[in-house]
Amino acid sequence: MQEYISKTVAIQRQAEDIYTFFSDFDKFSQLIPRDKIDDFQATTDECTFSVKGIAMGLKILDRTPFSMIKYMGIGKLPFEFLFWIQLKQTAPYDTRMRLVLHAKMNMMMKMMLKGKLQTTLDSFAEQISSAFNGKTGC
Repeated sequence: MQEYISKTVAIQRQAEDIYTFFSDFDKFSQLIPRDKIDDFQATTDECTFSVKGIAMGLKILDRTPFSMIKYMGIGKLPFEFLFWIQLKQTAPYDTRMRLVLHAKMNMMMKMMLKGKLQTTLDSFAEQISSAFNGKTGC
């Protein structure tokens, strides 16, 4: 498995608030871009959806209260992966977050996606930080 780690971002919230949001897929439905994702369905532990007609989803594998949530990709995915959110509260209303992705890809996929996966992970971390810090309305 190839490992990708996002940059660490600061979020001006309690780790508990961030953890609570990301540990329940039912809360995600309000954030789903309906122009890019179809058929979004969720329970607390699992969500499924379609992107360009391809069915896929995520399942929560593990939760460590207020510090980590681990997800696994499910469905017809181009590669297997595990993804987790790590949280560390450094002071009241000051939490550091980073994203970790472990992907099992063949050599061709690895060559094609290496830079894109790192860039996407860093961008996703920044978007989450901006949303929770009130810049985009989370």
